[in-house]
Amino acid sequence: MIAITLPDGSIKEVAEGTTPMDVAQSISEGLARNVISATYNDTKVETTTPLTQDGRLVLHTWRDDSGKEAFWHSSAHILAQALEELYPGVKLTIGPAIDTGFYYDIDAGEHVISEKDLPKIEEKMLEIARGKHEFQMRAVTKEEALQFYKDQGNEYKVELIENLEDGTITFCDHDTFTDLCRGGHIPNTGIVKAVKLMSVAGAYWRGDENNPQLTRIYGVSFPKQKELKEYLALLEEAKKRDHRKLGKELELFTFSQKVGQGLPLWMPKGTALRERLENFLKKAQKKAGYEMVISPHIGHKELYVTSGHYAKYGEDSFQPIKTPSEDEEFMLKPMNCPHHCEMYKSKPWSYKDLPKRFAEFGTVYRYEQSGELHGLTRVRGFTQDDAHIFCTPDQLDEEFKKVIDLVLYVFGSLGFEKFKTQVSIRDPKQPEKYIGETHLWEKAEQAIINAASDKGLDYVIEEGEAAFYGPKLDFMVQDALGRSWQLGTIQVDYNLPKRFELEYKGSDNEMHRPVMIHRAPFGSMERFVAILLEHTGGNFPLWLMPEQVAILSLSEKYEKYAQKVLNLLENNEIRALVDNRNETIGKKIREAEMNKIPYMIIVGEQEEQSDTVAVRKHSEGDLGSMSVAEFSDLINTEIQENIVEFNV
Repeated sequence: MIAITLPDGSIKEVAEGTTPMDVAQSISEGLARNVISATYNDTKVETTTPLTQDGRLVLHTWRDDSGKEAFWHSSAHILAQALEELYPGVKLTIGPAIDTGFYYDIDAGEHVISEKDLPKIEEKMLEIARGKHEFQMRAVTKEEALQFYKDQGNEYKVELIENLEDGTITFCDHDTFTDLCRGGHIPNTGIVKAVKLMSVAGAYWRGDENNPQLTRIYGVSFPKQKELKEYLALLEEAKKRDHRKLGKELELFTFSQKVGQGLPLWMPKGTALRERLENFLKKAQKKAGYEMVISPHIGHKELYVTSGHYAKYGEDSFQPIKTPSEDEEFMLKPMNCPHHCEMYKSKPWSYKDLPKRFAEFGTVYRYEQSGELHGLTRVRGFTQDDAHIFCTPDQLDEEFKKVIDLVLYVFGSLGFEKFKTQVSIRDPKQPEKYIGETHLWEKAEQAIINAASDKGLDYVIEEGEAAFYGPKLDFMVQDALGRSWQLGTIQVDYNLPKRFELEYKGSDNEMHRPVMIHRAPFGSMERFVAILLEHTGGNFPLWLMPEQVAILSLSEKYEKYAQKVLNLLENNEIRALVDNRNETIGKKIREAEMNKIPYMIIVGEQEEQSDTVAVRKHSEGDLGSMSVAEFSDLINTEIQENIVEFNV
């Protein structure tokens, strides 16, 4: 007998050789019908894998991320089989599950596969799926694996296998198809009921432009046709909300090839939007005891060598800038934290001075590959709402919790009501990815877990997601379309204070090392604006809108009254504009609606005589007539409901 520990802590005693599916059936037939994959002792296994030792079992359904991963990984196998049957001679390379489905890269040889071929491939995939073929894993020797693919003439799989250790290689079989695979599948192909191949693209083998170019086919699949229809409808809505489209229409930002890829240009309306976001956070930060600082856009290369950033990211950064002086090199600033460390180091500190909180809206630069650039979400120059807190170890818990409160305040004020948190820790199997001593990492990781638990956060722990210098708490917000985005982050760092030799004098008159907290509630201004734009569809909270009111005059005769109304609104700190063009009122209303201006007030003879305004609300229509004072109260009440004061 072996002991199986379930996620709720309960233990099942079962016979050796029992499978995850057997365990599911012993719990309930309903669960067994829904289980599509499993992990055992944190390793992906098949639902038919015999369990031979005590361990922790997690059963996954379609509703779990791990279940979706197995579902889409299995669908990639079905796609590969369909391609082999439809296009004899193609060479398979890799086909992983991704966040939005799956893809498979193939060397199509003499075949040309385009978008018009996708319906035919989908049909073949569904034909294969209806066969309800079981996915079966089998171990093979390295020699057998190499020979199998050499016989096929597939140099890509041969290259992959040559880098694997004998005794660790497995194949997956289903129907007449075999593929090199580590495992993690659904029970059979029949669970896949709906398939949509999204696009065809080019991709270099192993991402190296010196290697052959392959054909990449992206797809997504579901256990019900209804879910595919809902997904496609969601995609259509996402297209309407695409921040690149809305940013152009609302004149928030633009890009220029002459300026350079990935370098956004903020237009007047976008700049005003950013300034309001910055001022909103600055006000809260001031209450929380932060002090604003400014650091330069470049730094000496040695600064980033000391911090460790150059060793870890030097190859992915912009190349060093040489000066006329021999052996003197500078870099465009990739991070703000080394600069803040040097600010702290500029004078002696006592424990009585701590915590010291430096905040900066600092622009940094990183060389992203051109193919990875995407609107404002992936750029080469971006501004972080960065801050670094230098505190004593005894202050760490309280300071970390205060930052959590600040992040939650930001999310609440901007309408991000659904979010999860992730404690990102190091991967103990890859210590070379990180700097610092193990015991300091353990202290930092435990500090984050304790703070997250005390604040009642719904968090998961993810190995391998830490920054190279310390673990972090990442906030994943869900937008209006149900998509998850990583926004705010808080990091605990014992390592940079050590590398920069930062100190403070303790109550014992001895010198001690401070702990450093890195935090950015927005993350970056560019990415945050992009996500907020898509979340709201451009209908920002009223307090944030570049233009809150459009004053539409029925004709030029009422221009003077319109100007009077404008002055009254501006006296109440309401942002308004006058549209007195010689156009019909219908056209003015339509354009104000398209520009997503929250309120329109119409002025004509009747309004001028009664000293009132006729009010319309974006997407809702007429609200009736009221005085300018009543309208101002309406606006200010809505703003106060949107945004509350930050309480320290």
